[in-house]
Amino acid sequence: MLARRSVLLLPLIAAACGSDDVPRSFPLPSYRYLTPIRLNVAAVEVDDRTTPAGGSSVEGLSPVRPSDALKQMANDRLVAGGSAGRAVFVIDQASLRRVGGGIEGTMAVHLDVFAGPGGERAGFAEARVARRRTSTDTDEDSRAVLYDFTMQMMTDMNVEFEFQVKRSLRDWTQATAGSAPPPPPVQTEDLSAPTNLAPARPGTPVLRR
Repeated sequence: MLARRSVLLLPLIAAACGSDDVPRSFPLPSYRYLTPIRLNVAAVEVDDRTTPAGGSSVEGLSPVRPSDALKQMANDRLVAGGSAGRAVFVIDQASLRRVGGGIEGTMAVHLDVFAGPGGERAGFAEARVARRRTSTDTDEDSRAVLYDFTMQMMTDMNVEFEFQVKRSLRDWTQATAGSAPPPPPVQTEDLSAPTNLAPARPGTPVLRR
């Protein structure tokens, strides 16, 4: 009986092992389901001003680079609804660094509005978020870990960016159907374990430059 039971379990064990080999997809984040931020300008541009990081950088190992995720957010959320002027979404920082016992990430962007006969800057908004994931795991550089960490940072940035735009560029935003009051800014959090990866609780402002 014992020998027969072992033989019957072999196919189940093989099937269970095989399920772990299913490749995981790592798509860019999408924000098209949200109400767009409509600006009273004729055009919206995206300018990536990030520079290559040093030896501790791991953003290149992530399936979705933080700068690419920020570009996607700008393309999905910002809409030109005016007849003159332009807005420029600038990515100042989008880094993932290996630190002692974990990962540290920082995202910083600003949105400039240029108007008038000379195209001078008429207003701007800045948003910055940071996270740190501390763990004793040896697999901190895995694609899945870096992807999940980047997506959590993007959740923070999406909320913080909308809040700052609606606060600092109120005169340059246009009402859209279904628009809601601006959400509160996000709070920087220290994450101690993979299972604790969650969006930062809104309500407390982050420190800004």
